[in-house]
Amino acid sequence: MKKRMISLMLAAVMALSMAACGSKGSDAEADRTQLIVGFDAEFPPYGYMDENGGYTGFDLDLAQEVCDRNGWELVKKPIIWDSKDMELNSGSIDCIWNGFTMNGRADDYTWSDPYIENSIVVVVPSDSEVKELSDLAGKIVTVQADSSGLAALDGEDATEENKALTESFAELQQVGDYNTAFMNLEAGAVDAVVLDIGVALYQIASRGDKFVMLDAQVSAEQYAIGFKSGNTSLRDKVQETLDEMAEDGKVKEIAEKYADYYLSDMLMLGK
Repeated sequence: MKKRMISLMLAAVMALSMAACGSKGSDAEADRTQLIVGFDAEFPPYGYMDENGGYTGFDLDLAQEVCDRNGWELVKKPIIWDSKDMELNSGSIDCIWNGFTMNGRADDYTWSDPYIENSIVVVVPSDSEVKELSDLAGKIVTVQADSSGLAALDGEDATEENKALTESFAELQQVGDYNTAFMNLEAGAVDAVVLDIGVALYQIASRGDKFVMLDAQVSAEQYAIGFKSGNTSLRDKVQETLDEMAEDGKVKEIAEKYADYYLSDMLMLGK
């Protein structure tokens, strides 16, 4: 009888412990006071430094609204893009939110739903002889290190057609940011830049009539918010808020601030 009583007591304690853990898991975000967003500060229109020296952009505006609705402080943390995994895994940022491509990375992060339908495109000087992708043969092409553009050209999941295209280049250079890429393009040090369409449109608009975008795209992909693998509680809270913002029209309103970059046309939220 005594052994049976002890067994029943142990079972009760374990049940209470499991219930407490479940409650703690469901309330994991209840005590959150801030959201630390990691972003590339030279990736307009998604995240960049404005003329006043402050960080702005479509993704940061979305993050600000999510924080406002949850009573959190938004901490904008610019990061070196190819160090993003170290930043996330060390806990120095809560998520990567900056035109972050989920395709080919499905198992590396816990993802939000995709919110932007993106394309990888090619930009060349306005007077360039390059008019289509096949004209890049024998040319020097540049791309941001560890970017979706690089992955589309030379990554594990790159199409055979894109791998053949890359092999036709005289050289594929990697740079740390797209401002450097466009400086090199303007100086004639490279022949083309491969990048995301939103950034391409921004760079073309901000630099006059010096550059044009080829009609053919290299690939299509989706942007989402990347959280540390397993961090479903924060992902779910952010996603719930984004869905509310899409439903009440706030996401579209923010996208329309960046009308020159066709973000409204690329939106996936609320559709």
